[in-house]
Amino acid sequence: MFLPPILIKKLGCKWTIAGSMCCYIAFSLGNFYASWYTLIPTSVILGLGGAPLWSAKCTYLTIAGNSYAEKAGKNGKDIINQYFGVFFLIFQSSGIWGNLISSLIFSQSSNKVEISEESLACCGAHDCMTETTNTTASAGPSESLKYTLLGIYTASGVLAVLLIVIFLDQIKSDQAETEKEIQKTPSLWSTFLATFQHLKDKRQCLLIPLTMYSGFEQGFLAGDYTKTYVTCALGIHYVGYVMICFSAVNSLCSLLFGKISQFTGRKLLFALATVTNAACIIALLLWKPHPNQLVVFFIFPALWGISDAIWQTQTNGLYGVLFEKHKEAAFANYRLWESCGFVIAFGYSTTLQVYIKLYILLAVLVLSMVTYGVVEYMEAKSSTGTPTATKKENVGPHTQETNM
Repeated sequence: MFLPPILIKKLGCKWTIAGSMCCYIAFSLGNFYASWYTLIPTSVILGLGGAPLWSAKCTYLTIAGNSYAEKAGKNGKDIINQYFGVFFLIFQSSGIWGNLISSLIFSQSSNKVEISEESLACCGAHDCMTETTNTTASAGPSESLKYTLLGIYTASGVLAVLLIVIFLDQIKSDQAETEKEIQKTPSLWSTFLATFQHLKDKRQCLLIPLTMYSGFEQGFLAGDYTKTYVTCALGIHYVGYVMICFSAVNSLCSLLFGKISQFTGRKLLFALATVTNAACIIALLLWKPHPNQLVVFFIFPALWGISDAIWQTQTNGLYGVLFEKHKEAAFANYRLWESCGFVIAFGYSTTLQVYIKLYILLAVLVLSMVTYGVVEYMEAKSSTGTPTATKKENVGPHTQETNM
């Protein structure tokens, strides 16, 4: 909530990204000796680095997109959507390589156990809420394989930081804003409160359910689908391959939707994501997973990847377009509320049955689309208003909407 505006103002996007990525490396190092005393502190460090990293990334892409659009004479929001599409193509592909690495390494000592029909009865939406329903979950890899995997992940993190430090250009906003900052540097306290102050914008408040839903749906797929559907019915060694399917579809669709959004508009894409996600949720409520239906286990993450690609690219792009003059605070709010969605989803993960989680997911999805629709209505009403109002929006959309 507080760190992103402060670090981005003081360090710039490049060094905020590089420093925050080091927090991820610390978490990888903590896993070499996994205990309460290593994982809890490094998890805190990871959390401290996550918000500035993602906020700085979003700010960097938004500034770069607007700068290129101005030089090329193109629409800024179209370029921003394309930039986020390219980014999430690369980002989601990490799920392919990361899961492929872990699957190949862990498959070397896979202790596969036959899953009984009694255990299968506890898989799916009406799970039995017991840890003993799946004996394959207790068959862990050897210590040497764990260290091999962690070594690869840590080395990848170090390489990523070096690439940022050496090759990524420092970036600044337009010259007018830069000169203004030079003349009057905002106080640390005002920067500290920027994220809170941004909640005065009605549009930001209305986008909270949509932003939180992003955390809910990702948390469900990673935490519940992989456990109560894939691991329960197929075994833990299938989790990596199922998530590769999700990441591959998500990666390709991120690029696709980033490019076609200028032709379809974001409203149509949001509608597609809503229908796809709602259909998956209803189907998961009805489906009883069984090893004989292997293809179905991959269909759900593929469809989920399509909808998630839209949620990620279009929601990030929406924030960049609506809050162009308040990017740092806006994307700090984005990470805050998305993280809240993760926290809530993982918080009730061990206390509620899956079918209840699916109903919650569906309810949040419906609420998200209602509040998002209100934001689009406000934007349409503002753009068709008086010339004076239009002029004010172009100069400072945050100010006008706050006063509405």
